Amino acid sequence: MLVLVVAVLAVSYASSARAYLQQRSELDALRAEIAETEASISDLEREMRRWEDPAYVTQEARELGYVMPGETSYVVLDENGEPLEPAAELADPDQVGPEVEPAFWEDAWASVLLAGNPPRNPGTPPLTEIDGSEEQQ
Repeated sequence: MLVLVVAVLAVSYASSARAYLQQRSELDALRAEIAETEASISDLEREMRRWEDPAYVTQEARELGYVMPGETSYVVLDENGEPLEPAAELADPDQVGPEVEPAFWEDAWASVLLAGNPPRNPGTPPLTEIDGSEEQQ
């Protein structure tokens, strides 16, 4: 009788545990979907901010072939007669930051390393004249 009771309890707990694990995996999948949707929303908001920039709107209009009033449009063709695609493109304002100048000691250290190990150029002999006049010995 005790074995039967233990077996019934084991079956009931196993089905409950299976339902718990299934719900847990569904919850994890929904959390991942929410995170993906939030990332998509932030991308769309960034795109919306880009369209508020007049320079970006002008660039996009020019890519479609529009020109400002009074301007003349020219199309540059390659050797096959196909129009060349413009390579310049405005960057996302959120990704543009100030350029960091290298520290002065980085250039100084590079100079020290170069002085300790000068480049070898076997084709050029060493200089015998410095300013064009030959030194008398």
